[in-house]
Amino acid sequence: MSGEKAPSASERAYRHVKEGVLTGTLRGGELISEGEVAEALRMSRTPVRAAFTQLESEGLLRLYPKRGALVVPVSARELEDVMESRWVIERYALERVIAAPGDLPALLAASATRQARLKGTAFVENDRAFHRAIVAATDNAILLGLYDSLRDRQRRMVRAALRGEDRERAIAREHGEIASALAAGDGERASAALRQHLDAALAVMRRAPV
Repeated sequence: MSGEKAPSASERAYRHVKEGVLTGTLRGGELISEGEVAEALRMSRTPVRAAFTQLESEGLLRLYPKRGALVVPVSARELEDVMESRWVIERYALERVIAAPGDLPALLAASATRQARLKGTAFVENDRAFHRAIVAATDNAILLGLYDSLRDRQRRMVRAALRGEDRERAIAREHGEIASALAAGDGERASAALRQHLDAALAVMRRAPV
């Protein structure tokens, strides 16, 4: 038997609603009610209320007493803040990798090559794994947790950033450039490649609806 504890009702409600918000099943501006979620998950409203409160603290919902919860739309400011926060964390991580690269540059180069052959969900997952590997190399659990929360928020935005084969090919090339710079031990080139990569993603997200 597995020793893993089953999630509580409030945790199940939290995961259910958050997944809907992040994947776009629950669209920005949509009003949802405790009763709807409780009925869908076959539970009482109390754990759903707790889940709504937690999601409001994360900026994904806005609660209106006796009316329900509004799915907070992605704002232009949120786009800027998420990508700039990623830049701060990933730039620091690159510096740490340059100081002690280990096997990471080779693994990233393989990931960039694989990226060029992927589509859809697999492409998105590989993109996230590429960047997460760089941050994980810092061996800083708090920093990695913060980075994961940023990427969760970006899931609502990423469909626009990755839309189209031209952008997918560009992302694979940009990943390759970052990996190449790390392999060469060139921190300045790696940082410049990362900045260009994140700026390109932000430019696409500014233009396209989420």
